[in-house]
Amino acid sequence: MRVLIVEDDPILADGLSVGLRLHGISAEVVGSCADGRHALAAGVFDAIVLDIMLPDGSGLDLLESLRAGGEQRPVLLLTALDDTRDRVAGLDRGADDYLGKPFDLDELAARLRAIGRRGEGRASAMIAAAGLLLDPARHGVSREGVVVEVTRREFAILRALAERPGVIRSRTELEERLYGWQEDVESNAIEVHVHNLRQKLGRELIETVRGLGYRLRAAP
Repeated sequence: MRVLIVEDDPILADGLSVGLRLHGISAEVVGSCADGRHALAAGVFDAIVLDIMLPDGSGLDLLESLRAGGEQRPVLLLTALDDTRDRVAGLDRGADDYLGKPFDLDELAARLRAIGRRGEGRASAMIAAAGLLLDPARHGVSREGVVVEVTRREFAILRALAERPGVIRSRTELEERLYGWQEDVESNAIEVHVHNLRQKLGRELIETVRGLGYRLRAAP
């Protein structure tokens, strides 16, 4: 799962980015409404964590504008303004969830997984596809009932493919799911992770579509 965090407190933003990665959630951070718009236009994100009080405007105004423009990605408001009226205003203007500061990082990660499920149209926390069962909360993978140990980045690739079996994911898209803007990516990193997954799960499960990317074999 890859999220955009719009938060102008650099210490909190850095802590969120590092902490969410421990939960298998890749996070990119920007500090203003303008940068948030630019990031959403340029990047692939599954959800947005949005502060209300930003240096160049209100996060609520940004949220309302995004929704009016057709933005459908789930949004979690993260703010110190946490009385009932603030929560109602945020939810009525398009937020999917609301978490007040201070907060527990485990709860934030769980709420992001929950709104991500709703955004994908899933009720279950588990992802089932092509004989695989993925547990995003624990990074667990099993194939036909047999547990398979995978790394955090292998899980991230597998999840991206399993969310939409049969749909091609480009290498660039997979890199964006795994790595941050500030991270250097080796040219063959995705190929190495896919190779390792094939070794663990079987070569037939992940298909290479030459010149386009990878896809998880759809069930017949």
